Amino acid sequence: MSKTLHSHGQETLIAALVAARKASGLTQTDLAVRLRCHQSLIARIESGQRRIDVVELVILARATGLDIAAVLAAIAREVPAEAGL
Repeated sequence: MSKTLHSHGQETLIAALVAARKASGLTQTDLAVRLRCHQSLIARIESGQRRIDVVELVILARATGLDIAAVLAAIAREVPAEAGL
């Protein structure tokens, strides 16, 4: 798999993060306040300009009610079996 910010799996993750934030009734600013970060960080994550690590995923999921297991299953379906690093 190429090291791109725009892989299918990454796009699936971003879509899930945005949907969870909106479903929880939060704006990017609301989420940033909740997480004690800048709104611009949330914007960069949601626009695909910045990847997140697994710990950040857990924090974002807790803040928005995102079902991590469901998202990971969806991402696993997007990543080809022959993908490399």
